[in-house]
Amino acid sequence: MFTESLAQAIDLLQSFESDVVQIVVLSLRVSLSAVALATLIGLPLGALVAVARFPGRGSAVVLLNSSMGLPAVIVGVVVYLLLSRSGPLGPLGLLFTPSAMIIAQTCLTTPLIAALTRQTIEDAWRQHGETLRSLRVPMFARVRILLWDCRFSLVAVVLAGLGRALSEVGAVMIVGGNIDRATRVMTTAIALEISKGDMALSIALGIVLMTLVVVLNMVASGVRAVAMHRYGN
Repeated sequence: MFTESLAQAIDLLQSFESDVVQIVVLSLRVSLSAVALATLIGLPLGALVAVARFPGRGSAVVLLNSSMGLPAVIVGVVVYLLLSRSGPLGPLGLLFTPSAMIIAQTCLTTPLIAALTRQTIEDAWRQHGETLRSLRVPMFARVRILLWDCRFSLVAVVLAGLGRALSEVGAVMIVGGNIDRATRVMTTAIALEISKGDMALSIALGIVLMTLVVVLNMVASGVRAVAMHRYGN
């Protein structure tokens, strides 16, 4: 049965079956949009926490690191309550739309990107902090300089966020509803099709998802190698 399902899955991929293409395209659209927003928020936030010195900074670092393991279902429930009809954002009508899924994935990936950015920038700050302080470089200029200096390492951070977004299922299932040709992405489609016994489509989507994850890891490894060569550590 597995061999037959695998053969059918390969046929679906080779024929660019419309259901597979639509699900993959929506998955990429949602995840890329979420990671773009998370990057805009997470990079400066993580860098600022790394460079700034303020009361309660240690607690902020612990909170940031802890939020990396934020359960997806908890995020999904919170976003669902915010976007539901009785919630504060209910009038926007975003629940069970790709926009709701983007919001949920942004909430999940922002802490990851911010925490990894903080660690990366803090390491760079130890090397260049004295120089920047002696030159009286303003705080936000320090953040901008260090972000640019660590750009290769930060690309790997963003790719890690994209991997998290692509593989997430709980939150997008809750706020998206897994509606056919509307909010069905690869992870939710795999869960649904397995429950229905449609192994061929599940395997086809699984192959695409694993391929994307492997490619992301390869790119991240390449970027990390460039960064190590660039910084000499």
